[in-house]
Amino acid sequence: MRTFRFFASLHEGTNCRAWLLRIVRNTCYTALGNRDMKQKQVPLDSETDEIADTSPLPPVSLSKKATVESVREAIAALPVDFREVVVLRELEGLSYKEISEVSGVPIGTVMSRLARGRHQLYLILSDRKQHEQL
Repeated sequence: MRTFRFFASLHEGTNCRAWLLRIVRNTCYTALGNRDMKQKQVPLDSETDEIADTSPLPPVSLSKKATVESVREAIAALPVDFREVVVLRELEGLSYKEISEVSGVPIGTVMSRLARGRHQLYLILSDRKQHEQL
C-alpha cells in the first residue's frame, strides 16, 4: 500500500528496485518503533516456514547444512548497520550505489560498513571453527 502512496515520488531514471527496497526498509524500521535498533538481534529467516526433512542425509549434505546455518547465525550476530549492507550486497546482489540509495547513506559509508561487516563475519566464523576443532 505504501508503494502506491509514494508512487508519485518515483521519478524517471530512478532505480525502481532501490526505491522499492527503501520503502520496505523504512516501513520495517517504522514498525519496529522506538526500539534501539543497534542492539536488537533479528533472525534473518523464520524457521517456521521450513518443512522438516526426515530422510537421512549423507555427511556432505550435513556439512553444507551446518555451514549455511553457521553463516546465517554469524550474519544475525552482526550489528544492524553492518548486517544490512552485507545482506543487500552478498545475498540480494545490489550494487554499492543501490545499497546507498536503499539505506540513505553515502557510497563510502556503504563500502566501509561492508568491509567491516565482512571482517566481523570472518572473525565470528573463525572463532566458531576454532571452538569446533577443540
